[in-house]
Amino acid sequence: MPVHVLEEAERCLQCKNPRCRQGCPIHTNIPEMIRLFKNNELEVAAGMLFANNPLSVVCSLVCDHSKQCEGHCIRGIKGEPVHISSIENYISDSCFERIKINMAEPNGMKAAVIGAGPAGITIAIILASKGYKVTVFEARDKIGGIMRYGIPEFRLPHSILDRYYTKMKEMGILFRPNFTIGGNITIEDLFKDGYKSIFIGTGAWRPKRMMIPGETFGNVHYAINYLNNPDVVDLGKSVAIFGAGNSAMDVARTAIRKGCRDVTVYVRSDTVSASPDEYELAKLDGVKFEFHKTAIEIKDEGPVICDTEKDADGHTIIKQETARLVPTDSVVISVSQVPRHRLVEHSTELKLNERGNLMTDEEGETTMKGVFASGDVATGAKTVVHAVNDSKKIAEEMDRYMQSLKD
Repeated sequence: MPVHVLEEAERCLQCKNPRCRQGCPIHTNIPEMIRLFKNNELEVAAGMLFANNPLSVVCSLVCDHSKQCEGHCIRGIKGEPVHISSIENYISDSCFERIKINMAEPNGMKAAVIGAGPAGITIAIILASKGYKVTVFEARDKIGGIMRYGIPEFRLPHSILDRYYTKMKEMGILFRPNFTIGGNITIEDLFKDGYKSIFIGTGAWRPKRMMIPGETFGNVHYAINYLNNPDVVDLGKSVAIFGAGNSAMDVARTAIRKGCRDVTVYVRSDTVSASPDEYELAKLDGVKFEFHKTAIEIKDEGPVICDTEKDADGHTIIKQETARLVPTDSVVISVSQVPRHRLVEHSTELKLNERGNLMTDEEGETTMKGVFASGDVATGAKTVVHAVNDSKKIAEEMDRYMQSLKD
């Protein structure tokens, strides 16, 4: 056991009003986790974490801890906060295979999960534990969604997702990999085959454009496409990245690891939207940052960059007179992504909201009876922990809906 994990656990003050728990989007009982850890009750702690957050081991690695649990730790007011993520990771990772999941008796009802990302995995685990026969339909060959195909392996090892696959199969969950719903097989076909409820968690895989000339050129890539499989993309020795979120940091740090010697992130404002830790790690890796800059065009030789400034109302003004070509081998656009909508195209009952996401009510049900959705396809691109938190609530609604069919 790493010594620092023990030391960090000893630093916890066991606050009666734990700010750390309030700062956690999924309200993990952090003081109890640490108390159990210090009492050598690791399996009990791991079971508690898994029951509250099936993706606890993942969130312990990729959450924005500095803004969430650790950012609210009272120790951090005058010093360093307790390194909660390390403690959670040690417990969740070391006990993952030993976690005892309370499984209800099979109830004879089938549920379908479309998409094996954070939301889909969460829904499948919860419904399976409640006795439903769950089948997961995944368009790719392996589970994980954005966790496998959008987060670099140096941040989230794929072996963790492989362990989830094994765990879920042990729970009786069935998988249909390389299988897309919304073509030959529709949602209506699933209902005809006896599925009582369907969950859609297909994520947000369509990159947003900057809407500038040159985005189709061969030296231009979108972040979500590059991170999907960086080994098949040769960015050359210099790359310009536009965007300031965690995906932009992931692209920059991956490019460094793939041999790019000159990696620059251009930011429209004076701050990045990425987590402070990821920003600092990017700088440590050698990534350079240029603030108040954006591109107005991309040429074969590189982007045409202008300075920006804020007007009195806080709107960004592009100073066209400052336009200049910055020679680079490649350009990566990382300004978020939105859902694709193959399912909507093949099901007239599914509707989109004004943001282009699947329309759902407060219970997570779409405009099609018995079909629920959460995660990026319903909310737009958000974090893993937010997808899990929303999906926990929707799993309960799906359970209530399916049980009502018995009446």
